[in-house]
Amino acid sequence: MKDSHHEDYVEDIGGTEKCAFHHEGIINSFSPDEQKKIIRRVDLRLVVTVGCLFIVSLLDRTNLGAASIAGMQKELDMNASNNGYSITSLVFFVTYTIFQIPATAMIRKLGPRLFLAGIVTLWGAVMIGFGFVPNWESMAGLRAILGALEAGLFPGSVYLLSTWYPRYELQKRNAAFFLIGSVASGFGGILAYGLSHMNGLGGKSGWRWIFIMEGILTCVLGLGSYIFLVDFPEKSPKSWKFLNQTEASFVITTIERDRADTVVEPFSIQKYLANGKDSKVWAYAILYMLATMPSYAIAYFLPIILQESMHFSVVKAQCLVAPPYAFAGVLMYMQAVYSDKWRLRGPIVIGNALMALLGLALLGFLKDPAPRYFGVFLATAAANANCPALVSWQSNNIRGQWKRAFTSATSIGGGSIGGIIATTVFRGQDAPDYLPGLLAAMLANGLTVVIAGLLTLKFNRANKRVDTGGKPIEGQIGFKYTY
Repeated sequence: MKDSHHEDYVEDIGGTEKCAFHHEGIINSFSPDEQKKIIRRVDLRLVVTVGCLFIVSLLDRTNLGAASIAGMQKELDMNASNNGYSITSLVFFVTYTIFQIPATAMIRKLGPRLFLAGIVTLWGAVMIGFGFVPNWESMAGLRAILGALEAGLFPGSVYLLSTWYPRYELQKRNAAFFLIGSVASGFGGILAYGLSHMNGLGGKSGWRWIFIMEGILTCVLGLGSYIFLVDFPEKSPKSWKFLNQTEASFVITTIERDRADTVVEPFSIQKYLANGKDSKVWAYAILYMLATMPSYAIAYFLPIILQESMHFSVVKAQCLVAPPYAFAGVLMYMQAVYSDKWRLRGPIVIGNALMALLGLALLGFLKDPAPRYFGVFLATAAANANCPALVSWQSNNIRGQWKRAFTSATSIGGGSIGGIIATTVFRGQDAPDYLPGLLAAMLANGLTVVIAGLLTLKFNRANKRVDTGGKPIEGQIGFKYTY
């Protein structure tokens, strides 16, 4: 093994078959306990850091609901005639979708530390600006800028995680990443309620302080993340320092043995975009769109439904958002542990979609608040649990650094289209029950069952062809799809 820079080591062993990374030798140089300690250090530096950034990402994109019931719609003259609230919610996803693909190319070029820390700090400054807008049109413009900046965090984080872990250790990390962000953001309503009590301070309304204080928090985390974020694993250990040369080689070897794609091919815009010819890339994008549509609808409109349709007070409406997200976190991580253990993805996705169907039906068609709120638990948990399940499924079945970057972008881009759909089908004139929006969310979950089922059958047949000597999957002998 070389003692020189790690990138030289990767280049040398990546270009020859005779070394084959000396997989077993490098891995067996560490005891099982030592291997676990290395992975725990990676988890703490990587999963926890991007999870904390995901907290402020979700808070900053979904705090409109809390600000709305704290007086924002009335003060900015958002009403059913101008659809100001829906438009302000919608424009975020337009720019969020457009900038997904270039953002994942940029993170590969600039590196995760500079890119992720930079965009988080910038959008924190934009969030502070939300607290000073004179009208809803100005807020809509800032939301468009926010969408462009946030476009890089989620796909960039998903892609970064996929470069550090083998395929069947990935969903637990994706779930932990989602869990940190989702559960914490579930308490965003409680945080917003507390911040709204700053009403009158400095002559500003309480809802304005929600944006200002959360924007300051975002800036602090963005600047601090530069210290803790790590680069891609094939880079020199000098760029992240928390692993030594031998430990870094262990990480690289583990990934190479799993999918043989640690060496990064030179970037070509033509080859990068040519990855769009693969039908499964778009199947995953559609599935993620269908999964996030109910998730965003719940995030944006649940406080309003709890207050206007289920007749809870403002305090209760803001606080009752938290328990379903806590339940979602527990379900999400339990599923991830067993999904990795069983090496199973599709049936988990289908099961979640069926659970969401039941929850949305309870919320939409019953009158008693108790079973309707139980339906919120089911729908929230299922919609959020399917997010890490789907990004893990697509990461498992894609090889090549740039192809995985492209697929992360298209998948999360599909998710942002789900946000666009959610903000357009939940219309002001349908208040307080928003039945058309709930029906659209139910349809999305029904389609998820169908598409995920067909994709599972497709992958099963492809694996059987490999078993009988057919064409290798993803150009790699011995590689099989996860279904």
